[in-house]
Amino acid sequence: MADFVGAVDQGTTSTRFMIFDHGGNEVGKHQLEHKQYLPQAGWVEHNPVEIWERTSAVIKTAMAQQKIQASDLAALGITNQRETTVVWNRKTGRPFYNAIVWQDTRTDRIASALDRDGRGDVIRAKAGLPPATYFSGGKIQWILENVGGVREAAENGDALFGNTDTWVLWNLTGGVDGGVHITDVTNASRTMLMNLETLDWDDELLGFFGVPRQMLPQIRPSSDPSLYGRTRMNGPLAGEVALPASLGDQQAATVGQVCFSPGEAKNTYGTGNFMLLNTGTELVRSRSGLLTTVCYQFGDQPAVYALEGSIAVTGSAIQWLRDQLGIISGAGQSEALARQVDDNGGIYFVPAFSGLFAPYWRSDARGAIVGLSRFNTNAHLARAALEAICYQSRDVVEAMEKDSGVKLDFLKVDGGITANKLCMQLQADILGVPVSKPVVAETTALGAAYAAGLAVGFWKNTDELRQHWHEDQRWDPTWTEQQRTDGYKGWKKAVERTLNWVDVE
Repeated sequence: MADFVGAVDQGTTSTRFMIFDHGGNEVGKHQLEHKQYLPQAGWVEHNPVEIWERTSAVIKTAMAQQKIQASDLAALGITNQRETTVVWNRKTGRPFYNAIVWQDTRTDRIASALDRDGRGDVIRAKAGLPPATYFSGGKIQWILENVGGVREAAENGDALFGNTDTWVLWNLTGGVDGGVHITDVTNASRTMLMNLETLDWDDELLGFFGVPRQMLPQIRPSSDPSLYGRTRMNGPLAGEVALPASLGDQQAATVGQVCFSPGEAKNTYGTGNFMLLNTGTELVRSRSGLLTTVCYQFGDQPAVYALEGSIAVTGSAIQWLRDQLGIISGAGQSEALARQVDDNGGIYFVPAFSGLFAPYWRSDARGAIVGLSRFNTNAHLARAALEAICYQSRDVVEAMEKDSGVKLDFLKVDGGITANKLCMQLQADILGVPVSKPVVAETTALGAAYAAGLAVGFWKNTDELRQHWHEDQRWDPTWTEQQRTDGYKGWKKAVERTLNWVDVE
């Protein structure tokens, strides 16, 4: 029997390939960044060809470093940046346009029009999502309307759509030479085109965006024992490794954090922050600005749903301090700089670079630093950036408690920013609950590996996976209740200053 499971983690800023053993331990990893294209204010794009080349490279390197062959892998899972939209030619394999990234706001007029004429309420009821620039449907519509030849190609079946999971999967399974055109329920639930109850593309929703059904991938369970297909590519995966699993990155992290019971929640800290609360097989409609989404579906079992709070800019705010302002040389330096001061010096930084996502959903918002005086230094700004990550998460927790009626008493965390101990302490202080990080912090890739391994019997069931979760570090709150109240009051005032900055028709 093969000893390992592999996972492709195709993220917003990089792609990695990770290899796990039966204990859920990392045994190999390689990661490469890809370029961020910012052609206009509010536009964010990636080159899909570069993403595929990086995917091939990280698989090859990780396997070579560990001297692992295709025959050593029981299965391969995929996880991905959700909503990022790729449209490509079935015959040539070439994209018609760059991938439009989930952070991109060019579709704000499309989203606003949907809400003005009542179609937004239908989207909320059927897809569990508000009309927003975040999701794939409007991005597909923009490409169909603005890129020459795509509409005709889509109608005759030559233009294919996929989030990056589908793009990678199509290439892994042969591309123009028989590549499978498939997505899973979690990714499909991020398009505004899938009906949450039928788990299929909805003709009424497709009509809202003018999307031909024939350009859409087949929707399958997140973990499918019948397999999506097998690898058919040159290099280390030429031995036809089973491909039975795919999940959007935040759902994959929920699986990696073994949040399999209703009421269990996790928060992932990456380019943005994403908190998911498992609601079981029940569809919970949010009244507080959250998303209702598919959490996962394993085989022929009923789909499990979640409430999600999606925050656009958290880790990317630290990148902004590094790349645009130049006040730090690397993400790790943000902690050392912020520790030079005891508090934020009265300033708040609301990084609404792409508008505000949950629970506000305001595409008219833009970033602001408020409360500045001559007293403030770059250390105060660094601390305010870390606090912004945590305050935005509190906004989501408050909304989740309203919708679910469940009071959060413990938060599982994962992702790159969990290495910042000051940020995690601030998160515990601002929420007023303990924060716990697992030994394997890269739970996104781990969740994709778990889903793949379950499909082929590498792991028996979810109870076995629970046994692999171990706490690495915990942060307990140290602030007084008054500090928490005053700090959050200041944050809410700062958020108000960001609104109505951009005129949206």
